[in-house]
Amino acid sequence: MLRSLLQALMLGLLLQGCSAVPPRVESSHYATHSRKLPAHPALRVAVDMLGAPYRYGGASPRGFDCSGLVYFAFRRTGVRIPRSTSTQLRHARPVARSRIQPGDLVFFRSGRHRVSHVGIYAGNGRFIHAPSKGKPVSFSSMNDPYWQEHFVAAGRY
Repeated sequence: MLRSLLQALMLGLLLQGCSAVPPRVESSHYATHSRKLPAHPALRVAVDMLGAPYRYGGASPRGFDCSGLVYFAFRRTGVRIPRSTSTQLRHARPVARSRIQPGDLVFFRSGRHRVSHVGIYAGNGRFIHAPSKGKPVSFSSMNDPYWQEHFVAAGRY
């Protein structure tokens, strides 16, 4: 039984897209209260995608992976950014963690890659992202121990 449980766990890890497995994903009432969020255009687009399913390689309302959500949100506002997480980090202007503003990108690491997950900072310690397989676009807290431990950098477009 333990062996089959470990096999299922390993299969799940192999199938995840952005390599980020948060301990929990917070469902949020922000979709109905989005007027309370800062007015960054890409953030507004991402908020409109709350609840959209995760889809590896996805960059449309039919399904998003982490970098696909960011790519879609910025492109909808007329800002062209790269498609992949690592390239998004490489081309963004660096922002100190203490100076992150709504609309900035927040990058995380899980595994061996320098960066493997991205979201859009929404203010008040929260960011919106497409977490991983089986989890819809949602908000998470930068203060969650998982995200604190895996934070790599922030960037601005």
